Amino acid sequence: MVPNPPAESPGNRWSDLDRPPLNAMSLRRALVRRGAAPAAPAAPAESAATLWTSLEVVQSVGSTNTELVSRARAGDAQPGTVLLAEEQRSGRGRLDRGWSAPARSGIFCSVLLAPAAPVERWGWLPLLAGVAVATALARAAGVDTALKWPNDVLVEIDGEERKIGGILAESVDTERVVLGFGLNVSLRAEELPVDRAGSLALAGARGTDRDPLVRAVLRALADWYARWDHAHGDPAASGMQEAYAAGCATLGRRVRAELPGDESLTGEAVALDGDGRLVLASGDGVQRPIGAGDIVHLRAAD
Repeated sequence: MVPNPPAESPGNRWSDLDRPPLNAMSLRRALVRRGAAPAAPAAPAESAATLWTSLEVVQSVGSTNTELVSRARAGDAQPGTVLLAEEQRSGRGRLDRGWSAPARSGIFCSVLLAPAAPVERWGWLPLLAGVAVATALARAAGVDTALKWPNDVLVEIDGEERKIGGILAESVDTERVVLGFGLNVSLRAEELPVDRAGSLALAGARGTDRDPLVRAVLRALADWYARWDHAHGDPAASGMQEAYAAGCATLGRRVRAELPGDESLTGEAVALDGDGRLVLASGDGVQRPIGAGDIVHLRAAD
């Protein structure tokens, strides 16, 4: 982890004037509350003012999730901690996939949460984060997004679905969980790691200043998390199940689920069940809930 910024010099990857650093002091003033943590889950109306207890921006880190999990287990991070990095050298997505991007080109963020909701409902947290990110980007960047189950954020670029973000939840223990998200903000076409990737800039965002985007996402995340936790993780009572279904591009599509153990299942994604699992209907009408796996959206020709 690199806590201090390298020198700004010509040719240095940190010296791109189109990619200014995050303003940690301004973000703390806007997002971090003062005082001790509340004893009970905050009511939804209080969430933006009460959830985040500290915020740190580091220059470079292997993975914000790995770093924050390590800090939490060592007793060096409290619930409500926000960790942001200007660069991730070993960012991780689901199934241990890598996630890389140029310095200051995206938002790389992890937060530490201690849900009152029971552990068996924590599977909704990546879906909750997806709804929060989509809500925030629509407001702050003017970009329409869609969610690919379970943890991808999509935009449309030149008529094609492109992934601009991913979400990963990792348990610290039975009481705490780290929720991380990465978003491509200013990546140019030649910087994309794969052809199915995209960025807010390429999707026509009205701005790529990361500070207002971070504020918008963390406020939306605090709001949705408070609704969900206040309802003890009930996805219906909190409105989470309905909100995710409304923004999910996977539902109603023909998909292929690549499951653990080299199993593959093709069918129509027809619903989300109460545990956040994707329900697939095969050609013979049999419905099967999928709790883990890689989902591929299929075209009609496929």
